[in-house]
Amino acid sequence: MSRDVRTIRALREGLALQIARHVARSRRTQADAAARLGVPQPTLSRIANGRVDTLSLELLLRVTVRAGLPVVLQTGRDPAEAGVYATGTPAGERRQPSRLGDAARQGAAEALIDLTPEQRLEAQLKHSRLLAEFRNAALVADGKQGRPRRSSAR
Repeated sequence: MSRDVRTIRALREGLALQIARHVARSRRTQADAAARLGVPQPTLSRIANGRVDTLSLELLLRVTVRAGLPVVLQTGRDPAEAGVYATGTPAGERRQPSRLGDAARQGAAEALIDLTPEQRLEAQLKHSRLLAEFRNAALVADGKQGRPRRSSAR
């Protein structure tokens, strides 16, 4: 398999992962989420299960945009450097203000400038794991383990 084909595959899989995470966070049924994202439910099921080899990169980008997901696509000389990274809070979701969190995000953004693509990938994966742990700890502290936080303003 050629380098460009492997890179495109990695980007497809990365977009599918971000879309699947978004749908899981929304706590909607797959049929409802598919309707909101403008795709048939079987297509969303394929995306959620990572079966994206026959889906176009353009379709996955369209779904990502419809979901309001801020993402960065990264490629490199080696297909292993390719990836899709969430860059912030999806459109429509509110983030709780936090000086510590804002300072950490700023520091991370500044540090990323000096990293190699491999180091950026590792840092992003570590960051994602830490955010998941932080979110789970917040849910436990709020007594809402297993349920998403909901904003009181609707």
